[in-house]
Amino acid sequence: MSTTVRRENSAWSLGLLMVGAFGAYFCMYAFRKPIAALEFAGQELSVGGVELKTAFLIGQLLGYALSKYAGIIVCSSLSARYRARTLIASILVAELALVAFAVVPVGWKVAAMFVNGLPLGIVWGLVVRYIEGRRVSDVLLAGLSASFILASGVVKDTGRWMLSHGVAEVWVPAVTGALFLLPFVFCVRLLEASPGPDPEDELARTQRRAMTSSERRAFLARFGAALLPLILVYMSLTAYRDFRDNYGTEIFRELGYLDLPMLFTRTELPASVGVLVTLACLIFVRSHARALTLTYLLMAGGCLTLVLSSMLYQAQLIDGLRWMVVVGAGAYLVYVPVASVFFERLTAAGGSPGTAVFGIYLADALGYSGSVAVQLYRDLWARDVTRLAFFESLTWAVGLFGGVLILVSGWVLHRTLVVQPDDDVSPG
Repeated sequence: MSTTVRRENSAWSLGLLMVGAFGAYFCMYAFRKPIAALEFAGQELSVGGVELKTAFLIGQLLGYALSKYAGIIVCSSLSARYRARTLIASILVAELALVAFAVVPVGWKVAAMFVNGLPLGIVWGLVVRYIEGRRVSDVLLAGLSASFILASGVVKDTGRWMLSHGVAEVWVPAVTGALFLLPFVFCVRLLEASPGPDPEDELARTQRRAMTSSERRAFLARFGAALLPLILVYMSLTAYRDFRDNYGTEIFRELGYLDLPMLFTRTELPASVGVLVTLACLIFVRSHARALTLTYLLMAGGCLTLVLSSMLYQAQLIDGLRWMVVVGAGAYLVYVPVASVFFERLTAAGGSPGTAVFGIYLADALGYSGSVAVQLYRDLWARDVTRLAFFESLTWAVGLFGGVLILVSGWVLHRTLVVQPDDDVSPG
C-alpha cells in the first residue's frame, strides 16, 4: 500500500471520528438542555421559596455534578471495551427519567431531573477518551467543543418550536430527547469503528490509557499548585456559562429579543465557529509548552472580552443582543480550553502514560458544584434582583477576577513544567 493511500485512509478515519464525536455530544444535549428553554412562569416549589424552574435545574445539576465526581475515577479508568455500552446505557436512563418527569407529580419531578443528570455527566469524558492522544487531537477536541456550544442553542430552539406547536411544557424534554436517540447510537457506532492512536501519535502525545490511583496522585502532586487557581476560574466560568445557558430565555425576555426566530442558535453559532477555528490552530504549535502558553493567553483574552463588552454595553455602544453574543464567545474562550485542549497538552507535556480525562473531570466536578451554589444564591438571597441584572454583575466578577487567577496559574505552571526532550515532535 502506498503512502498516499495510507494518508487517505487516515484522513477518512479521522473524519468519521470527528463526525462521531461531534454528533454524539451534540445529541447528548437533547437529553439535558431542552428544559432550559422552558419557563414554568410564576411557579414555585412548595417549600423553600425556590422557583420551580430553578428547582428542576438544580435537581439535574446535582445529578450531573455527582456524575462528574464519579467520572474522575470512572472515565479515567474505564476499559475501552465498555465505553460504547456505557454511553448508550447512560442516554437510555436519561431519556427514561425525562419521561418520568412528564408524568410524575410536581414534587417528584425534581427527583426525575436528578436521575436525568446522573448518567449524563460521564458522556463528555467517555467521548474524549476516543479522540485524545493524537497529533490532531487539538482539532478533534475543538470540534467536540463546538458541538456543545452549537447544540445548546439548537436544542433550546427545538424546545421552543415544540411549545409553539402545542407540545405540553412537561413533555418537551422527553420528546426532544426521543428525536435524537437513534442519531446518538449511530454516532457511538462511528466512534467504536475508528482506530485508536498510532505509534507516531503516542510518540508525540504520550500513550493514553486508564490511570491507576498512584498515577493520579502523582499528577496532582506535580501540577496541583498551578491547577488550583485555574480550577477556581473554571468554577466561576461553569457557573456563569450555566446561568447564561439555563436562564437565557428569561434574560432575552428582559432584553426584548425573545420573539426573534432561531434566537439561541443565532447567538451561539458565532461562538462555536470562533472557538473551533481558534483552538484548531493549536495543531500548528508543536511545542506543548508553547501551546499551553498560548492557551493561557486565549483564556486571559476571554476574560478581557467579558469586561470590555460589558463596558460597551453599559455605555450603550452595543445593544443587548450583540452583548450576549460577545460575552458568550468570551466565556467559551475561557471555559472550552480547560475542558479540552489544556489537559490534552498538559498530559502530553508531562510525558507519562495516562488520560487527559482525569484532569478535565477534576475541574468539571468542582465547576458544576459552583454552578449549583450560584443558582441557589440567586433564588434564595438575591431573588429581588432580576436575572439580567444578576447576570451583568456576574459578568464583571468573572471577567475581572478570572483574568487575575489565569495569570497566576500560568506563572506557576511556567515555573513547574519541565519540557520533555520530545516536546517539539511535529504533529504531522
